[in-house]
Amino acid sequence: MAVLSHDEIIKLLDSGELKIAPLNRQQIGPGSIDLRLGSVFRVFKKINKIVTVDDFTDYMDLTDEIKLKKDQKLLIQPGELVHGITLEKISLPDNISARIDGRSRFARIGLLTHVSSGFMQPGTVGKIVLEMANLSPIALSIKPNTKICQIVLDELKGRAKYAGKFINQSKP
Repeated sequence: MAVLSHDEIIKLLDSGELKIAPLNRQQIGPGSIDLRLGSVFRVFKKINKIVTVDDFTDYMDLTDEIKLKKDQKLLIQPGELVHGITLEKISLPDNISARIDGRSRFARIGLLTHVSSGFMQPGTVGKIVLEMANLSPIALSIKPNTKICQIVLDELKGRAKYAGKFINQSKP
């Protein structure tokens, strides 16, 4: 696998093989693409019970959806986990996978932008759900449209296509 450069990313976008919308070309760096935070979040309900973690555990039962209005911010308390989603919808071709990386500017203040599942299968279509955690001792305020993470594109040897549970997701 090889990481795609700025010029290779532009070629894929121009050919229509890779789709990212909305996208400003200034979001494309030398070897990655910055993605912005959307306005829909899932926050954990305040419940006092033990949740069994297994193949049937559903985060939807444990969280509530919040949609921020323009200029609203979401406060993430120390130790809190919230689900966000990217503003951009991505459609990967079947010979390209992607890795989601946080941005060091946010990690340095204790914000993890994706706790797990940092890999996008080839052929994935949809927005990226972000499992964001505040590891700092202070509350952090986040707002939509912030460049929250980046993806690095890798070219596969061969072709494959994702057809799993989270294809075409549009909400966290």
